[in-house]
Amino acid sequence: MELKLLNEQGQAAETVQVSDVLFGREYNEALIHQVVVAYQANARSGNRAQKGRSEIAKSTRKPWRQKGTGRARAGMASSPLWRGGGRIFPNSPDENFSHKVNRKMYRAGLASILSQLAREGRISVVEDFALDAPKTRLVAEKLKGMGFVDSVLVITDELSENLFLASRNLRDVLVLEVSEADPVSLVRFPQVVVTKGALAKMQEVWQ
Repeated sequence: MELKLLNEQGQAAETVQVSDVLFGREYNEALIHQVVVAYQANARSGNRAQKGRSEIAKSTRKPWRQKGTGRARAGMASSPLWRGGGRIFPNSPDENFSHKVNRKMYRAGLASILSQLAREGRISVVEDFALDAPKTRLVAEKLKGMGFVDSVLVITDELSENLFLASRNLRDVLVLEVSEADPVSLVRFPQVVVTKGALAKMQEVWQ
């Protein structure tokens, strides 16, 4: 399997040989869906909370007598059937949303995503992605010079301070290290740029 190595002008100067295990895997939609859903579920903080009928600050007195009024019987104003009453099955802050995904499945899902990106021509390799100064304009010009006008995900082997400061104000650009790359970002961005150092780390860690 080969990927294009782009120069500063966005032209394919040469090709880079990559592992078929990581970039030549068949597309597995069910596995990718499971990995993406699990990643998003595990990122949930679980800080939502609702009140049950025992936690509502209302009187427990019976609103009216049981019979003879012509109205439906009622026991207390905190009933879930009433406006302002407690929830029947309230959400609790300690609710666990996590999904378990085996390490082999997670790596296979990442490999399936990368393989599909390579087949669609949405992943490119660059020699390096360094900046001389923390200027947002430099990142924008660099990406535009390479021909990337849409949203771009840049994966580097080491995120320098200049690159971090310069890229954080660009809404459609996300720069990550290899260890921080996740399946959601790989799926979300239409174009992915990987440095040669990051590519070597990927093939070493993700296989």
